[in-house]
Amino acid sequence: MKEAAPMHGLGAPSEWIVRWSHLLAPGATVLDVACGAGRHMQWFAGRGHAVTGVDRSPEAIEAARAFGHVVQADIEGGPWPFAGQAFGGVIVTNYLWRPNLPGIVAAVAPGGVLLYETFAAGNETVGKPSRPDFLLRPGELLAACAGLRVVAYEDGFVAEPARFVQRIAAIRPAAGLPGEPPRHLLKGN
Repeated sequence: MKEAAPMHGLGAPSEWIVRWSHLLAPGATVLDVACGAGRHMQWFAGRGHAVTGVDRSPEAIEAARAFGHVVQADIEGGPWPFAGQAFGGVIVTNYLWRPNLPGIVAAVAPGGVLLYETFAAGNETVGKPSRPDFLLRPGELLAACAGLRVVAYEDGFVAEPARFVQRIAAIRPAAGLPGEPPRHLLKGN
């Protein structure tokens, strides 16, 4: 009998997400895209953020419900459920569906933060996902975030567990007062 795969979204939050979570304003609303069982929802809810998670799996949504508002939706086969809505933080890990990239970026409110980390080209040499449909091409995440101010970006290989990734921390500029430029700290939590 084949053992069931563990539910996506269990365990500790991504180190990338934790490292750059300080960029979110205190109490900012957070959207966790493809939230799985809600590990990032739990992380942000525990720090005083109102969180919304979206996933297509009813089992994942039921688990994530403990951490905030949840939306069960097939965001690959149906419409983007957050059209016209904006969040102070948008979190995406281990998920790529290119048609949704514009909607994900558009969901970042002025002054809000996009924290995105997923698999990149090269991953096919070390494991799954291995289909090009699920692997970012070089520079693709940067290009998708062209309207945002990039605070941090990485595109490379991580040894444990072995994987190729692209990850970004980017902020949508807010209409501010003239004077000093915004100061986005480059240190983690």
